[in-house]
Amino acid sequence: MKKKAKAIVMFSGGLDSLLAVKILQEQNIKVIAIHFISSFFPKSARDSAKKLKVKLIEVDLSDDKHIKEFIEMTRKPRFGYGSAVNPCIDCKIMMLKKAKQVMEKEKADFIATGEVLNERPMSQTREKLGLIELESNLQSKLLRPLSARLLDETEVEKKGFVDRKKLLAMQGRRRIQQMELAKKYKLKYPTPAGGCLLCEKEIAIKMRDLLRYKQNIKKRDLELLKIGRHFRVDKSKIIVGRNEQENKKIIELANNDWLFEPKDVPGPTTLLEHPTQQVIKIAAALTVSFSDAKDKKNVEINYGRNLNKSIKINPLNKKEVEKYKVK
Repeated sequence: MKKKAKAIVMFSGGLDSLLAVKILQEQNIKVIAIHFISSFFPKSARDSAKKLKVKLIEVDLSDDKHIKEFIEMTRKPRFGYGSAVNPCIDCKIMMLKKAKQVMEKEKADFIATGEVLNERPMSQTREKLGLIELESNLQSKLLRPLSARLLDETEVEKKGFVDRKKLLAMQGRRRIQQMELAKKYKLKYPTPAGGCLLCEKEIAIKMRDLLRYKQNIKKRDLELLKIGRHFRVDKSKIIVGRNEQENKKIIELANNDWLFEPKDVPGPTTLLEHPTQQVIKIAAALTVSFSDAKDKKNVEINYGRNLNKSIKINPLNKKEVEKYKVK
């Protein structure tokens, strides 16, 4: 078997990717971890990479160039959506193509992932794993160490970069084998989370609305999807903060938007895009509706880009609130 082969490992910092690194390290393979950052993925894998003593390359997909690419893909994914607005297959292909560029730059021999056969129904069936490999132009250079012995032998194995006998045969959604292996390696790993936020129902609803009404989507638009109650009046979006932390985030993300806050009572900060006379009143009324003055009339609301205007308005009833809710 060849010594000192080099692999790029797709690294989320979660259990499966941790194990993929350890399996390769056991075979004396030099590992470089690559971690993608976006508005919808967990934001850091640095601690996990440090514990494994591997070099970590972070690829930030949240700049304007990458967001444009991501949005175009999300609007019309070639291989469709998962259970929500998650273009998982297209997204994996996109990231693997970028990982391939890193592989070539680092003069690595292959790419490995922590994917497990049939763990995820949309993207990790035998057929879809093959499709992703083909579309990423990584034939013969893509290895799934956790399930390799259940898949066709790759050129990576045939060339002796790895010993197939020391690879694993995991499959299915239960993670008992992974957890047992983590104990063997004495690995600490984060509690499994939901993964990509686009798989979550509430985020998916907001994302569909954003894709429908906005063409030039920026990073801050994606960040706003993760906070507040979202309402729609024609082309105008209204976002009402749910707590102090979200109120601060709304103020931070506001650009030329108008803000609304109750003058004399605790309540939300509300953001309004594309203000019109009609929508200003609705945004003010929604602000009252989620404030401590929701049962009062003629509540004074400060509003404007600098909160330098004011209006007295009544709260909306539940039916009216529901009417404007993004859904």
